[in-house]
Amino acid sequence: MKKIFSIVLVILGLTMPLQAQTNELETLLFELPDVSFKKIETAENFTATYELQIKQPVDHENPSKGYFHQRVFLSHQGFDQPTVLITEGYDRPRNRINELTKLLNGNQLQVEHRYFGTSSPKEMDYQHLNLTQVAKDLHHIKELFKTIYKKQWLATGRSKGGATTLFYRYFYPEDVDVSVNYVGPINNAFEDQRIYKFLDTVGTKSCRDKIKSFQRHLLKNRKSILPLLKVYNLATGNKYTYHSFEEAYEYAVMEYPFSFWQYGQSCEDIPDTSVSALGAMKYLNKVADMSFFSDGPTVGYAPHYYQSATEFGYYGYETSEFKGLIKALPTDRNPHAAFTPDKQKVPFNGELLDKINAWLPENGHRIIHIYGSLDTWSATAVPPSSKVDAVWFMMEGKHHGNASIKTMSPTEKKKLKSTLERWLDIKIEAKKLK
Repeated sequence: MKKIFSIVLVILGLTMPLQAQTNELETLLFELPDVSFKKIETAENFTATYELQIKQPVDHENPSKGYFHQRVFLSHQGFDQPTVLITEGYDRPRNRINELTKLLNGNQLQVEHRYFGTSSPKEMDYQHLNLTQVAKDLHHIKELFKTIYKKQWLATGRSKGGATTLFYRYFYPEDVDVSVNYVGPINNAFEDQRIYKFLDTVGTKSCRDKIKSFQRHLLKNRKSILPLLKVYNLATGNKYTYHSFEEAYEYAVMEYPFSFWQYGQSCEDIPDTSVSALGAMKYLNKVADMSFFSDGPTVGYAPHYYQSATEFGYYGYETSEFKGLIKALPTDRNPHAAFTPDKQKVPFNGELLDKINAWLPENGHRIIHIYGSLDTWSATAVPPSSKVDAVWFMMEGKHHGNASIKTMSPTEKKKLKSTLERWLDIKIEAKKLK
């Protein structure tokens, strides 16, 4: 009986502090202005997890223009632990723990990007979807939570979220101690020419020739491939009103090289010209699915396209070399890949890109940049600079989806560990990097 009583005491001794910490956290959350929260399933190895709704002005300079509520996921580890702010580039419908958070045993705030998911105003006035407002959203969240989490702060994101991390650091360089940019491009123009240079030089010439040959095969044999795609799209319910069906097909064919390298496809898998129409369709859908250019994704990514067309920059498609095979898209100019909401014409302003491209090599301290050498977006990676205390990893053979801490070589992991320990004045458990 005494043994059972002792076990109960041990269990209570372990759980009571956790419950007390949860109670304290919820009290602190109640005290935050314009923040509502609900407890959700606790993330593995965390004390508690919440879905938050944080009131944000549509225009931080003029709150009279209204508000929206930004969705944020909070995973609590401990008040004496570092905090990782995840700067998402798109919607974030559910909580997900970042590998950096696990590495540091940290707390995590995962922030859905404004104008995506549920983090949208009732009226989508796109003029307030800009990087200045995005940075102010993140800064407001940091200001709210710095009273709760007083240890080190880091910001990180992947792809567009990684670029968002860098723009946030540019606008508020003192908000976080360290920024970690995963495969985040910083473009230099509305149509960044470095993308084309990358596609003309990446990999081997024989592989690039196979890619071009398959594109030509798709365009030459559209009469046998398009009927199969129509059946496929009928089954999936995809609609094509923003782009016509033939436009969407040609966009997919033009997108194919970009997607091929972005996610590290194998040159050995490229079909030759003897492939059947069905085989060609299946392979194209695997690498550059035509349905990405259907109405659903086009509308879903509309905020992203708006940002790309107005200040973020993007890329286009070099159609001129397929003149005579292209029927729906223009060949006298490169059609752009940013499909703005309702096809609205918007002016591009490259001033912010000029500023951040000048700022990063001179002032981008304590930033870790992680890229994959195969990734098309590595063409617009932040170039290394000896003038800043920052670290670059251009991971050989990795791409947009797998360039990460987990897939680093032992030497790369050692460098990352020593860098974070030096910058944050902490010790990282070696086993966390395995």
